Amino acid sequence: MTAVEIAGIGLHPFGRFEGKTVTEMGVVAVRQALDDAGVDRRGFQAAFCGTAYSGVAAGHRVLDTLGATGGPIVDVEAGCASGGAALMMAAGAIAAGECDVILVFGMEKMPKGIIRSSFFAPWQEEAGLAATPAYFALRAQRLMRESGVTGEHLAEVVVKNRANGVNNPDAMFRKAVTVEEVLASRLVCDPLHLWMLCSPNEGAAAVVLRAAPVSGKGVRLAGVALRSHLPGNVLSEATPMSGLVDDGIPAATTLAGSATFKEAGLGPSDLDVVELQDTDAARELLSYEELGLCPAGDAAKLLEEGATRMGGRLPVNPSGGLLSKGEPLGASALGQVVELTRQLRGDAGPRQVDGARVALGHTVGRGANASVVILKR
Repeated sequence: MTAVEIAGIGLHPFGRFEGKTVTEMGVVAVRQALDDAGVDRRGFQAAFCGTAYSGVAAGHRVLDTLGATGGPIVDVEAGCASGGAALMMAAGAIAAGECDVILVFGMEKMPKGIIRSSFFAPWQEEAGLAATPAYFALRAQRLMRESGVTGEHLAEVVVKNRANGVNNPDAMFRKAVTVEEVLASRLVCDPLHLWMLCSPNEGAAAVVLRAAPVSGKGVRLAGVALRSHLPGNVLSEATPMSGLVDDGIPAATTLAGSATFKEAGLGPSDLDVVELQDTDAARELLSYEELGLCPAGDAAKLLEEGATRMGGRLPVNPSGGLLSKGEPLGASALGQVVELTRQLRGDAGPRQVDGARVALGHTVGRGANASVVILKR
């Protein structure tokens, strides 16, 4: 039998890089991953590139620059979950015996300001029914009503993640903040302040997957799944604005998480470290519940206990999360895989989670897609 191993990882820092193209950033990450895996530019049989804003044949441009074309190159778009979708397709090809070594990379050079997406019709954007701070605020308001979350809890998420980001040289924001400073930042849409929202930015990440013996001692891909929203529930908000008051419809995150836990033969209690979607502070807390890290309604309690802080029983976003790193969509999920691989290798330096053996990565793209990845050592 064979398993899928994370053979190599690479990362271009996340931030803003004037004068550097998205292709150049992709090249940096891919080169690092190939070198880390000990694979030359002809040593992989296929490539999958996660991206949303990089244009036609974006993955081809990166590999053409490296002189590494000739095999199948597939661009994959699933919003913030693009890298997770690409990883799932690559893992499936290895499991099916089609390939032994596959390159997966993601990259983005995001426009500044609020993210726009052709997923939403113009009338939806004008009505606020899109991936905007107003919509995120509705989600936060519902979470506050149902889970006892307060503005201070939202600020505490930012404080936690920014503190972690101080130790991440690849993050965009590397300065610790206080609850008071977060709450003093400009109110964008009640209850979300400016510092509670992540910054769309630029960067790239790459992973080399390789078929390996099940008994191998490297970092293995234990499970990966991509799921879409069920009818009637987009962006997982389920607020009156989306036509739902009392829905009971499982979120895409819950669907993806359940499928991945089943594939891996593991559950939330087996996890040692987690990287999850924190597009805004409320999104992190909601993810706790949707992934089963705590019972529904207990997100605030989990945060208050300190369980998700460094040194807690389940550190969340030791990289600093999107609130520290920013988010280049196509690189987001694979950036998590890079971080979690470092954690399982014991190579995370001052942000190392002691004894980490099982890790989970989670991204949500437009609310219509969710990817969950479980790595195991």
